[in-house]
Amino acid sequence: MNYLIQSLKIVTQEGVFKKDPESSDLGRKIVGESILLIDELGFESFTFKKLGVRIGSNESSIYRYFESKHMLLLYLASWYWGWTEYKLVFFSANIADPKEKLEKAIEILSENILEDKNFSHINEVALHRIIINEYSKSYLTKDVDNENSQGYFSVYKRLVLRLREMIHAVNPQYTFSLSLASTVLEGIFHQQFLRDHFPTITNCNDELTSHDFFTDLVFNCLTISK
Repeated sequence: MNYLIQSLKIVTQEGVFKKDPESSDLGRKIVGESILLIDELGFESFTFKKLGVRIGSNESSIYRYFESKHMLLLYLASWYWGWTEYKLVFFSANIADPKEKLEKAIEILSENILEDKNFSHINEVALHRIIINEYSKSYLTKDVDNENSQGYFSVYKRLVLRLREMIHAVNPQYTFSLSLASTVLEGIFHQQFLRDHFPTITNCNDELTSHDFFTDLVFNCLTISK
């Protein structure tokens, strides 16, 4: 089992990169250092020029992998959602009871992130902060419909569908299972953002977590509708 985990590769959406960064040491370095730099500077202040200085390489070498920093953000998000999906499937696979499986899914989605030693070039803690603070910038654009048609958000949408299936298994009569699934996935990160930046408009904090809130929300919805 440990061998299987160690040999795992997170599959990202093709099209968001020009050359697969996992195919070379430079590509992995670009991804790893870009995570740290975006986390440090913010997406608006991040540039390929600054990344080139950081990794000691020409800016042009980065463009061989990614067309723009927007496409790089889409790649990082795709990797994060693929990694989250892997955890969701792996750690809930042997749970037979639908309610327990859904509870485990919410726990995984809202848990405190630790570095995963299976992916040495990825700082998952920093990437998690990027998803909280920057992910919406990947789709709140004029090109979102075209990029969606190209499949750039397919990993994220697949994760929503997996969560929807777990909700449906608990209560097949619940009308809004897909809306609830997408609300949970998006809402967990939004509540974490509010906790960190607008604490006066959320109940989520170190004691009352987003896990507590969404567990309460989901199972109240599913119980009331029966």
